[in-house]
Amino acid sequence: MSSLPSFPLTDGTVSLLAHGYAWAPDLRRAHHGAELVRTRLLGRPAVLLHGPAAVAFFYDEDHVLRHGALPRPVPDTLFGRGAVHTLDGAPHRARKELFVSLLMSQAGVTALTDRVAADWDAAVPGWAGRRVVLFDEVSTILAEAVCDWAGLPVPDDAAREIAEDCTAMVDGFLTPGPRHRRAVRARRRQEAALVRAVLDVRDEGPHRDGPFAPSRHAGLAGSALETVALHRTPDGTPLDPRTAAVELLNIIRPTVAVTWFAVFAAHALHRDPAARDLLRTGGPRHARAFAHEVRRFYPFVPFVGGLAARDTAFDGAPIPAGTVILLDVYGHHHDPDLWEEPYRFDPVRFLGREPARDTLIPQGGGDARTGHRCPGEDITVALLGTLSRALADLDPAAATVPEQDLSIPLGRIPTRPRSGFLIDLARQPATRQPRSHHASRFQHHA
Repeated sequence: MSSLPSFPLTDGTVSLLAHGYAWAPDLRRAHHGAELVRTRLLGRPAVLLHGPAAVAFFYDEDHVLRHGALPRPVPDTLFGRGAVHTLDGAPHRARKELFVSLLMSQAGVTALTDRVAADWDAAVPGWAGRRVVLFDEVSTILAEAVCDWAGLPVPDDAAREIAEDCTAMVDGFLTPGPRHRRAVRARRRQEAALVRAVLDVRDEGPHRDGPFAPSRHAGLAGSALETVALHRTPDGTPLDPRTAAVELLNIIRPTVAVTWFAVFAAHALHRDPAARDLLRTGGPRHARAFAHEVRRFYPFVPFVGGLAARDTAFDGAPIPAGTVILLDVYGHHHDPDLWEEPYRFDPVRFLGREPARDTLIPQGGGDARTGHRCPGEDITVALLGTLSRALADLDPAAATVPEQDLSIPLGRIPTRPRSGFLIDLARQPATRQPRSHHASRFQHHA
């Protein structure tokens, strides 16, 4: 580069922690909507990028690397040390193939979705006569289903503990203080339990009790547990037990994190009863469109980050090697140049059409098979479609406890309705019809 760009002296970290999802859009607004804004985070030079061209740029490994990009609190809580998210190049592609084989097969998507549907139908009758926090109940259903699907069946009480730990990891990854400390403890606890399960599969240690102890059940062959435990790196060596545990948790934790989207779906149905009727009568296409709109409209990922792989440039603006590069996700999903009436919740915008690859990016952009886009995106959409249709049958608008706080604070990352969404099935209409389990299943339609 002929000259080094000038970065501001003021650090944006405190402002980010204070303003949450609004931080990136506000920063761009202060710079007249620029698609590249220079700032600093944790004292390091950073650029914030925005727009479809920025998505393609960010997910090109020639431009952006993940290794060394994440501040220590993130792998300590959200992803785990040595996770696939922290790798680049050939090591990343080799590890990614492990996840592609497990998460992107239609059979796997359907099997997990059917488990969640069955567990939902088994759980809902137990909510009768009491108020429940939807966030807690959905997270437990997802934890039990994904553990069973992964070859790690757990008793009901352990499923709730696993759900609480997985949601704690997500809840505390970007926040200092008690939430972060809870997240660190939760990760250590679940990694230790999964290490024991991995060693049990490999017959490398005595069988010990724990939430994942029943790993020698029939049906283990081909499961996620066996696949990860026996996976070998390109040089022929197995993953060390701790890394194998990290990657198993990177299947379980993101599945449980679909809880956030499910509660947002309940929020959308509460605000718009017409959307409930459309879900109940519209079939899988409508459920898929609804799931896409929940992922677009509601705040989940504020941005994603990496490091400039070399001296490069975006839209003619120089970016020195090692610069922190942030991709504005929340602002992208609410950009009026990309979305008609972006602050209106409208599932019809996705009805009958799939979003372009780098347009809807709650789980990343680029190619999920080879790049850093989440390979579990199809699972997320399928689970969210299934849960949304189940919620429509439940009728959150009628079941919602009226005095609760359903506001969604944008200053909190990750956010959700403050109350966790209290429901009381005693408030359901007397004419409510029982739900058909088979009809509730959401089949993937690419």
